[in-house]
Amino acid sequence: MTARTVKKKYLTPVLFYSMMGKVQSLRQGRMMDSDEWTLRRAGGRCPHSCVLPRDLGDSMEKIYEQTLLYDFYGEMLTEHQKQIYEDVVYNDMSLSEIAEECGISRQGVHDLIRRCDRILQEYEEKLHLVKKFMEAKRKLNELEALTGENVESREGQELSLEERMGRIRQIARELLKEW
Repeated sequence: MTARTVKKKYLTPVLFYSMMGKVQSLRQGRMMDSDEWTLRRAGGRCPHSCVLPRDLGDSMEKIYEQTLLYDFYGEMLTEHQKQIYEDVVYNDMSLSEIAEECGISRQGVHDLIRRCDRILQEYEEKLHLVKKFMEAKRKLNELEALTGENVESREGQELSLEERMGRIRQIARELLKEW
């Protein structure tokens, strides 16, 4: 049976974003419920500890970044590059599994992944689509927060309805200007 016939669970950007929030919560010492066990199994030290190894969060951040870059710029890669990159990032296959399946060396797979990372990063440096997306997402989250009850300013005072509406208009103008 080849690695391709094994059904793998796909990790979407939304799932990675959610996992990153959970890792940050655990690092800050906040307890999580059932998700805490999932993260501990993914590399935590002790079933009664909320501390995760530093490199787990860093690794997840790297995978999340790779996923975002691939989602925005992946179509600019060749079919061969896309297949191998998807196997590493989405299917969580090892370099050895991919090398065996594609008939190339493990070092060749490693070099191709590095090259794809560099290509995707260069596209981001030129086009800034991921940066713009993340900024728009931040602003939309702020808009959503402004529509809630008891919204506080940065100084800790509650914002009036007029102040909230003014901020909502300002954010809407910024979003329209950017896009």
